[in-house]
Amino acid sequence: MKTSRKDLFRTFFNPSYSYYSYPKHTFARNTTINSYFCTMFDYRLKVFHTVASRLSFTKASEELHISQPAVTKHIKEIEVQLSTKLFDRKGTSIQLTQSGKILFEYAEKIRNIYRDLEFEISQINQQHKGKLIIGASTTVAQYILPEILAKFNAYYKDIKIELLTGNTEAISALLKEEKIDLGIIEGESQSSYFDYRTFKADEIVLTAKADHPLAHRTINVKDLYQLNLIFREQGSGTLEFIQNRLKEKDVNINELTTVIQLGSSESIKNYLLHSDCMAFLSISTILNELKNNVLTVIDIKNFSIERDFHFILPKGEQSELIELFLRFAE
Repeated sequence: MKTSRKDLFRTFFNPSYSYYSYPKHTFARNTTINSYFCTMFDYRLKVFHTVASRLSFTKASEELHISQPAVTKHIKEIEVQLSTKLFDRKGTSIQLTQSGKILFEYAEKIRNIYRDLEFEISQINQQHKGKLIIGASTTVAQYILPEILAKFNAYYKDIKIELLTGNTEAISALLKEEKIDLGIIEGESQSSYFDYRTFKADEIVLTAKADHPLAHRTINVKDLYQLNLIFREQGSGTLEFIQNRLKEKDVNINELTTVIQLGSSESIKNYLLHSDCMAFLSISTILNELKNNVLTVIDIKNFSIERDFHFILPKGEQSELIELFLRFAE
């Protein structure tokens, strides 16, 4: 039996429902079963959201600092409450079911509502003015920052933002020369000149046009030697990550067949559409193409490239404007 969106959340928010079925007198005088349940729901939803975002129980347990059996228990409890399955297992990987996709969609909305609520309350009677110059590597600037900046500007109309774009190497140089206030980069190397804070998780995947001869097939990492590939330019943080992860699998990127190096993900995507080449791209850059079945992801057995985007900051205490932006973006 399929679970509708209404049924999915009617179960969660029914005041008479409690998974634990504890008598009321076991709680503090002013605590109802429903308020206890809502608290548990909030945490379970956070656990579910983390698993769904990472598609990994192991990574979720590490991120939440709880055991993997505890993660599994929370997911099972949600599935019991909703009488539906949230994840399908395929070998060593997991995927969201249709019910899981619905719950994830609403979990994202709830998460954003909480964030907006906290921000609006915290900013009452506060006025912020000034200018912030941000430098961002191309992937972040093109695919991740626009939504954040639009929402930030809606809250803080008196704060002017200037965004400079370049690869990771260029952004690091701008910060060192004090031409920007902070940067957001995708590179792996870190310098003693700066402080770094984790911003957002990302994954780099092997990508090809949807009708590529190898579409929907799984290859081995050594098969890369037989393929025509496109890479980003030197100095790109994405290129650095790819090179380092391949090296861990004894694959020398300099020995692969590089047809061309291009300076942006957009140019690489457009090139792929007109060739049988493949390229490693951030999953953040190809979401629309995957949705519209224009590009596809080629699975590589026992190989993945996961990374975090990072804020890069001057050493020492940060200004009020920088801290404000960091809190908002995080």
